[in-house]
Amino acid sequence: MKTVTIAHHEVPALGIGTWEMGDKPEIRTEEIAAIRAGLDAGLRVIDTAEMYGNGRSEKLVGEAIKTYQRSNIFLISKVLPSNASAEHMRRSLENSLKRLQTDYLDLYLYHWRGAIPLEETIAELQSLQDEGLIHAWGVSNFDLADMEELWQLPSGRNCAANEDLYNLETRGIEYSLLPWQREKQVPLIAYSPLGRGAKMGSTMMKNQAVLQIAEQHHATAYQILLAWVMQQPDVLAIPKSSSSEHLLSNVKALEIELTQEDLQTLDQAYPKPDHKEPLAIY
Repeated sequence: MKTVTIAHHEVPALGIGTWEMGDKPEIRTEEIAAIRAGLDAGLRVIDTAEMYGNGRSEKLVGEAIKTYQRSNIFLISKVLPSNASAEHMRRSLENSLKRLQTDYLDLYLYHWRGAIPLEETIAELQSLQDEGLIHAWGVSNFDLADMEELWQLPSGRNCAANEDLYNLETRGIEYSLLPWQREKQVPLIAYSPLGRGAKMGSTMMKNQAVLQIAEQHHATAYQILLAWVMQQPDVLAIPKSSSSEHLLSNVKALEIELTQEDLQTLDQAYPKPDHKEPLAIY
């Protein structure tokens, strides 16, 4: 099973994303069952945020994990830019912990940059870590310039991860950001590793190269796309799945090893960037 080390924890390279989960009462039971199916299959990372459904995602996660041993779960949540100040962050974190029914987070991320000075936000994150309310902190939707600025701050080099959009058809971060993070040993958490679907302009699921490789591996297009993301060094993929069937199908991607020929074929279909691109954000 492919693994990634984040904040000194070795975890499967596949996590459970929860964006847009918890919003529909009619499928709540199914969503909880999906999270539990992933945990039962050996996954450990669950990624959520106070922004997701105004806390409804965190409440869903809290209910899903309450019967599990907390130390077996690597729990990530995020603070909104408007709450990322010395004045408001502690209250924001306490509310997240209450919804999640836990007394600590394994990783707390600054969701994206806002108006509050970065130095103030990082100082407060480090303070919360020093107190033990969070075991590590990181950032999200940071580009290279943001990371370089962060690296110059007191405690900035304690950043445990950066979470950015990354998938086969959205490879801009490979030009400069990913190499920088690998040099500094900052893992990437890849959100939307399967894109956002055909309605949002994604072509990956019907791409002939992807389908051909899927057939060769007796796999689905989804599994090949996840395997591609997880085959990149120090990358954790966090797809969302509201059904147990889909989530367990995702888990099988952990065992797929793409060949060099596979990777070259996919590079031809979706080439690596040859210049700096604006950071992609959903």
